[in-house]
Amino acid sequence: MLTVFAALVPVFLLIVLGFGLRRSLIKQDVMWIGVENLVYYVLFPALLIHSLARANLKSVPIAGVGGSLLLSVIAMSLLCLALRPLLAKGIGLSGPTFSSLFQGATRWQTFVALSVAGNLWDQLGITLASVAMVAMIPLLNILSVWVLAHYASPQKLAWPVLLRTIAKNPLIWACIIGIAINLAGLPMPRPAHEFLDALGRCSLAMGLLVVGAGLQLEGLHRPGAAAILTVALKLVVMPLIAIGLGVTFGLTGTSLAVVACCAAVPSASNGYVLARQMGGDAPMLAQVLTIQTALAVLTMPVLIAFAESLK
Repeated sequence: MLTVFAALVPVFLLIVLGFGLRRSLIKQDVMWIGVENLVYYVLFPALLIHSLARANLKSVPIAGVGGSLLLSVIAMSLLCLALRPLLAKGIGLSGPTFSSLFQGATRWQTFVALSVAGNLWDQLGITLASVAMVAMIPLLNILSVWVLAHYASPQKLAWPVLLRTIAKNPLIWACIIGIAINLAGLPMPRPAHEFLDALGRCSLAMGLLVVGAGLQLEGLHRPGAAAILTVALKLVVMPLIAIGLGVTFGLTGTSLAVVACCAAVPSASNGYVLARQMGGDAPMLAQVLTIQTALAVLTMPVLIAFAESLK
């Protein structure tokens, strides 16, 4: 577990640095929006294309890793939907707040997952985490937008609009391109290899700085019941579901640990933007993201070490 914790330290130091830079040296929102767009549309896709194009996909359990995480997303989504009437009756949970609970409990922070996987298991970790992205990102985008449209948004979102939103996701296209190059056996010219490698090496550090810049400390001293439940669902229940499914699929060692890593990371920071755009409880989700990020440095080592110990 100490090895896992040591791999997490530089990841969370970069997040803390991003938080500090946002409040001292780089205070302008427009600059962070520019950095986030650069990471999301250029640097991060370059990392995924480069990693997947060069990976030995035959040596990794794609179906087991992807299936475990895909089914864990579905299971957590069904659990949240089942809890909805109980929470509405018990604590008066509103539709917008439920939509933020749903996002906070199901989505995952890809920058953190890839950084931790790369630090712990090098190229194999990044490859397995990229497989997880292919399995989780399209489904999570569809489910998040549907829940927001159904429970929070005053206007119902048409399916063609939703599908266009999914189709424009650069991370999905990067995974498709990388896997297509790999399966086609196309050689990567040295200049292209060095170009994508240079962009990819920038992506994770920049992405983690953006995550830190988006954290908000307001209201952390008095989290509500919905926020506490959301944190527990994401940091404890979701990883345990994923690990259990991974064991069922026959995963062990590094493969199972990567499943635990991807399931145990904090929720995605872009969920906050989606909540603001579609009428969700954005302040509650910002609170949840900050608490999850602070606690994940403690929960992730335990869960990853537990997964690695299973035979």
